[in-house]
Amino acid sequence: MPDDPAVPDGAGEPGGRRPVSRPRFRLIVDPIACDGAGVCAELLPEMISLDPWGYPIIHGDEVPPGLVDLARRTTVSCPRLALTLLRIDR
Repeated sequence: MPDDPAVPDGAGEPGGRRPVSRPRFRLIVDPIACDGAGVCAELLPEMISLDPWGYPIIHGDEVPPGLVDLARRTTVSCPRLALTLLRIDR
């Protein structure tokens, strides 16, 4: 069977394949740009709550893989573009 160029060479790995690592992401809020509209907490309540003045509090260090697409949508939906989805490099 010919080698598939789409499958990385996994010499020395069980099963002949290297584990595929997913990119990791973190949400960051710019407190100067944020005006406390609360859109982010409505779209991503799993990771964002609001303080008594309506400003976001980000929970957790990393965005879980299942929430990355929703986190992307949340960053572009912010009326002040005060959220950034930052890719974490190892």
